[in-house]
Amino acid sequence: MVIGFKIIGNISNIETIATGRGVYIRNYLERTYGKGHWRKMKGLAIVRLVDETKCNAEIHWYEAHGIGRKDFKIKRYL
Repeated sequence: MVIGFKIIGNISNIETIATGRGVYIRNYLERTYGKGHWRKMKGLAIVRLVDETKCNAEIHWYEAHGIGRKDFKIKRYL
């Protein structure tokens, strides 16, 4: 399990997975970051892991207009 990572460069192939009521942790996001039109997103990026290795990964995150991208996680390595 990866505790921390850093995204290097840009995120490509960005897609929306869920929006509105389809974002199941919407209540948590609104309590933590504020009200907004939350969307769950996915994309591909090069990441640097805590042991300094670099690899391609599919990452998922949540974003809302005016709030930004929050709660990144690595879903799988490519």
